[in-house]
Amino acid sequence: MAFAARPVSRAGLGLLALVPLGFLVVFFAWPVLAILKRGFSGNGVLTALAQGETWRLTWFTVAQAAGSTLLAVLAGMPLAFVLARVRLPGVAVLRTLVLVPFVLPTVVVGLAFRALWTDGGVLSIVLANAFFNVAVVARTVAGLWSHLDSRAEDAARALGASRWRAFRSVTLPALLPAITSAAAVVFLFCATSFGVVLVLGGGRFRTLETEIYLRTENLLDLTGAAALSLVQIAAVLAVLVLGAAARRRRETALKLRARRESARRPVKGEWWVVAAAIAVVALLLTPIVALLIRSVSTEDGWSLAGYKALSSTGNDGTLQISGWGAAVNSLLTATDATVLALVIGVTASVLVVTLRRAPGRVSHGLAEGLDTALMLPLGVSAVTVGFGYLVTLDALPGDLRTSPLLVPLAQALVIIPLIVRMVLPVLRSIDDRLRQAAATLGAGPVRVWREIDVPLAIRSVVAAAGFGYVVALGEFGATSFLARPQTPTLPVAIASLIGRPGELNNQMAYAACALLMLVTAAAVVVIDRFGSGRVGEF
Repeated sequence: MAFAARPVSRAGLGLLALVPLGFLVVFFAWPVLAILKRGFSGNGVLTALAQGETWRLTWFTVAQAAGSTLLAVLAGMPLAFVLARVRLPGVAVLRTLVLVPFVLPTVVVGLAFRALWTDGGVLSIVLANAFFNVAVVARTVAGLWSHLDSRAEDAARALGASRWRAFRSVTLPALLPAITSAAAVVFLFCATSFGVVLVLGGGRFRTLETEIYLRTENLLDLTGAAALSLVQIAAVLAVLVLGAAARRRRETALKLRARRESARRPVKGEWWVVAAAIAVVALLLTPIVALLIRSVSTEDGWSLAGYKALSSTGNDGTLQISGWGAAVNSLLTATDATVLALVIGVTASVLVVTLRRAPGRVSHGLAEGLDTALMLPLGVSAVTVGFGYLVTLDALPGDLRTSPLLVPLAQALVIIPLIVRMVLPVLRSIDDRLRQAAATLGAGPVRVWREIDVPLAIRSVVAAAGFGYVVALGEFGATSFLARPQTPTLPVAIASLIGRPGELNNQMAYAACALLMLVTAAAVVVIDRFGSGRVGEF
């Protein structure tokens, strides 16, 4: 591994590459291409692409994602300022609170906003997606903002510029790489949002993601689903290229600027920014509080009936197992997915860093290509991947379609990119002089990695594992398609409960959401403290 002064052999790089590339080929590229191939049979795709309905769905998907992204950026900027430049009691708590919405399961977010807007609609979808992603903007922009030398802005102020003009002409241009990178990630998440749109949009408002689910699951229209998947993949690739370029500019900016302590007590107009940040946090907490209240309120008043009913299967046997049984399934499935994703994600991060440290444009190009490929699962419909599993995986030994590993495999695809985005920057930031010194003393590449890189990166790896675990707990897109009725995860059970009539079913659904939310929030507190603030930075 290229962590020492001595280069790694091509054979070693090839063996290292087999792990992430083999996984991506077998469990991502193959299933997706199989579905696209089925859909492309005949002229069905061209017909579907020529239909106005396809482009209406595309326009709505892009429009709601753009609106959510703009709102998330506007809400995240005051928070980024407070996290990066303000020294006040409670800022550490604020840092954790901001992150909680991002790791909440999409079904929980959907039900939380439905508790506020019972009729759903476009506005609730935009607000929910923005709510979900404010942390991405706040933490990403704060990561760069905290490294900026404030003396340039102070010089502009000394020359007579107002605070707003100094920010607009000096600080904002320096922050643009981080803002662009965060906006690209947020747009990607919003454009492929599934659970939020499914819960709040119902049958009235559909995005490409929910339409692919409808055509595949309910209508068996593979041709239409393939056409929509093609449009979605093209859009995702464009966003990934933009995000990769912005991420490189942000990393360059971080390297060019030595970090100096810039946090201080706010002065004059900066208090208005602090007040805006506090208002944003209050708004972020509103749906969460509404969900907690809804979980203990019934038509007859306050009650814990929903929580008590978790030991049952709901009205008229809505579920095939109890709510607690679904919770146990979630824990077990998330554990398997996290272990798998950690192995793939860390190996991929090591490979990307190794290739980038190697001389030559070819190695750097391969590193960029692998980095982009690892992000693709975030932008391809989880339904497309899930249906592809059912079509292809019977060709593998043991027929994985009937294996309990089917759902963990799909969940691992979702959390691998997140683990890579957390571990990769840490590996890049390790001073290469430490490796060179160890190599000079006779340590081989493997020993250098074991003695230098592992101790320095272990906190980030553990934090990434915890972060991936809570994301897997709430994964709904692929799991809703692959989980069997007798072994549902808790998010799938929640969706089944809200899809069936009965007050008890609704109470169970809200109670399950509240428990899932509280467990997730508690895990985030621990992870964020352990990860030294790196969680949620992309």
